[in-house]
Amino acid sequence: MATFLYRLGRFAFRRRHFTALFWVALLALAGVGAAGAPAAGNTSFSIPGTEAQKAFDVLEERFPGTSADGATARVVFKAPAGEKMTDAGNKATVEKTVKELSGDSQVAFVADPYQGGGLSQDGAVAYASVGYKVSGMELEDSSRDSLEAAAEDARDAGLTVEIGGDALQAVPATGTAEVIGIGVAAVVLVITFGSLLAAGLPLLTAIIGVGIGVATITALASTLELGSTTSILATMIGLAVGIDYALFIVSRYRTELAEGREREDAAGRAVGTAGSAVVFAGLTVVIALVGLSVVNIPMLTKMGIAAAGTVAIAVLIALTMVPALLGYAGGKVRPAGEKSKLLGGGRAKKTGTETGTAQRPNMGARWASFVVRRPVAVLLLGVVGLGAAAVPAGSLELGLPDDGSQPTSTTQRRAYDLLSEGFGPGFNGPLVVVVDAKNSDDPQAVFQQAGDEIKGLDGIVTVAPAQPNEAGDTATITVIPDSKPSSAATEDLVHDIRDAGTDIKADVGADILVTGATAVNIDVSQKLNDALVPYLILVVGLAFLLLIVVFRSILVPLKAALGFLLSVMAALGAVVAVFQWGWLSGLMGVEETGPVMSMMPIFMVGVVFGLAMDYEVFLVTRMREAFVHGENPSQAVVTGFRYSARVVTAAAVIMMAVFSGFIGSSEAMVKMIGFGLAVAVLFDAFVVRMAIVPAVLALLGKKAWWLPKWLDRVLPNVDVEGEGLRTQDDRKGEDRELVHA
Repeated sequence: MATFLYRLGRFAFRRRHFTALFWVALLALAGVGAAGAPAAGNTSFSIPGTEAQKAFDVLEERFPGTSADGATARVVFKAPAGEKMTDAGNKATVEKTVKELSGDSQVAFVADPYQGGGLSQDGAVAYASVGYKVSGMELEDSSRDSLEAAAEDARDAGLTVEIGGDALQAVPATGTAEVIGIGVAAVVLVITFGSLLAAGLPLLTAIIGVGIGVATITALASTLELGSTTSILATMIGLAVGIDYALFIVSRYRTELAEGREREDAAGRAVGTAGSAVVFAGLTVVIALVGLSVVNIPMLTKMGIAAAGTVAIAVLIALTMVPALLGYAGGKVRPAGEKSKLLGGGRAKKTGTETGTAQRPNMGARWASFVVRRPVAVLLLGVVGLGAAAVPAGSLELGLPDDGSQPTSTTQRRAYDLLSEGFGPGFNGPLVVVVDAKNSDDPQAVFQQAGDEIKGLDGIVTVAPAQPNEAGDTATITVIPDSKPSSAATEDLVHDIRDAGTDIKADVGADILVTGATAVNIDVSQKLNDALVPYLILVVGLAFLLLIVVFRSILVPLKAALGFLLSVMAALGAVVAVFQWGWLSGLMGVEETGPVMSMMPIFMVGVVFGLAMDYEVFLVTRMREAFVHGENPSQAVVTGFRYSARVVTAAAVIMMAVFSGFIGSSEAMVKMIGFGLAVAVLFDAFVVRMAIVPAVLALLGKKAWWLPKWLDRVLPNVDVEGEGLRTQDDRKGEDRELVHA
């Protein structure tokens, strides 16, 4: 592989015009496709194979035209102080609003508060339910505008009016913090390279790669039903890995220049060595992201594949466009150790050869030497520290965000609070019980029995009368819990109703199914929990095999996997502490604590594993390279840190800056993922890879690189450390000696 990538790097360097034109044309093509495509809608949480989804399917079949998965809205009215919603003036305003809402062509029904039980017991709060014929993804802007205009008219009449439901869900905004993250990355790159031009190359190539990826996602959003969150997560991950991959290749290029190589040859060797590590690091990220499809939740599958596509583009750009831009830069990208004149450079850094003394160890080499001398102490400190950070993860509670987790500045959150005030917290998460009595001799008796059984359960405020369909063989029963939608008590109630339904089915043969947004969220969380262990086995297993091929070792990949588990558990602990317990919640902009998003653990496992293996590959391949070239295990650890620690540190800081930028998002899911990934990179890069990894390798010695002989013969030789390139140089040197002789 190193030889092939070496040739690819030289080709891109020589044919820089063709290479650059290809990527710019691809960016333009994707941009044109995105500009002409419909805007992305909201992501659906529907999941095949669950009871909630089965109930939706029954409703679609037995209640045609009701649009069970259609968008919904609740227009909540509150009377001024000292008045009631039953007062003549207030009642007239509400009735006018209901009439306005009914005029929209996409509206399926509007429930009048005064006829459908939408009035609170004290008369201060009322609400009108609005159902749409289409899902939130298909809802037109004109329908949203009509909804907001009707509410505004009622406000002008003196009422407090807020709108809840999914009809007004907007595209999440990330704010200026994302730009700040990129700015921090730029500063880190300038400090790392000592050159504005060298620092600009990784940023430019990463932005082009993310631009192609996100534009493609936008172009396909309507066709593939990709939610707006998909492009945000692709941007988050694509920016981070794109900058890092280019950073490693530019850094290796400058090192090759410092060793006296010609620029074209240096570019080829940078791609052949660091590029090999980029390929395998990118493969681990892609495996982890594509592996999310095993969960069998369409939304998560699409997010994973879209982000994996952006990572694949980042790898290809790092291997081709980076050497092409290095060709354009010429002598303006200086060898390692030199700074640009603008930053006070201009003189080459003295090496040990020039001074006649040993080269002074840099900070990475000094740190590695310290760890090698005291491996047990460093290992214990790192493991105990991460273990302490992981303690809150033992209290992890999972759920999916609803309007109650929105910022208090949003109308959805204010509507949620008004409904809780007027009707109780459970009113925001009604349960829809579908009674399928098609195979029963007396459906009406079954409907009555189901209602009576549910009324006998604890934790319920009201059970509405059964509403049968036209055929009279299926009915819906609306149940209002006495607890809020995301609480454990509501989850227990859903399970109790399903248990009661199992008994009824055994008696009369009718299916009792629980659905609604709250039941869907519970089923999503359960499915994600059930899929976590199989997903871990699949992703870690495949990456473990890949790392055996890369490092030609059993213990090094095993150590990498165990270190990852430590860092991801510690990161989950930090997420629980902030988003569930409320520690530092004000600093992070978390206005409402509650259960951790149910897809967070499995998403973090996938993404963090891929990113953790990035640092493992970049750092340890340098150590293996030194070991293969004759250094003893301890010296190899120090050598690996001498050449890689500074760059890995810069890469980690850049990733943290990019991920932290998304903490400013208005979307709770994006905010939580941004924080979780930033903390995970902090733990993995600076505790696991920089402390635990060298300590373990120092303790293992030569055993770290042990591989059974039979396995060594079977495995393909991918030559990540570039031994094939060294052999080529040796042959060229021998040829030159023969010519001179």
